[in-house]
Amino acid sequence: QVQLVESGGGLVQAGGSLRLSCAASGRTFSNSAMGWFRQGPGKEREFVATISRGFSTRYADSVKGRFTISRDNAKNMVYLQMNSLKPEDTAIYYCAAGRVSYTTVTDGNYDYWGQGTQVTVSS
Repeated sequence: QVQLVESGGGLVQAGGSLRLSCAASGRTFSNSAMGWFRQGPGKEREFVATISRGFSTRYADSVKGRFTISRDNAKNMVYLQMNSLKPEDTAIYYCAAGRVSYTTVTDGNYDYWGQGTQVTVSS
C-alpha cells in the first residue's frame, strides 16, 4: 500500500523556520516528480514546490527565495525547508508523488497524496 506521511508542521512566529518531511512507503518514487501543495483557510489548494527525478526544482512565486524543496531517494524522503515564514503561509501542507518525472505545478499530474500537516504562522 502506497503511503505518503508528512511531518514537521507546527506553530511558529513570523520570520521563523520549519522543515517539513514526507516519508514515502509502498514503492520507490525515485523516478517520480515530488511536490508540495498547501491549502489555507478558506482557500483553494495551491502549488508550492516541486522537484523532478533529476533534482530540478520549481517554486510558486510567493515562496521563491524562502522555501527549498529537496529529496533523498535512498530514504524515499522529500523535504520542504521553509524560512522567513509569513502569516500568509499558514495552511495545511500536502506532499504528493507525481505520475511524471519532470517538475509540474498541476495537481492532476500527481497520483498519491499525504494527509497533510498543519503549519500556523503567528504575527
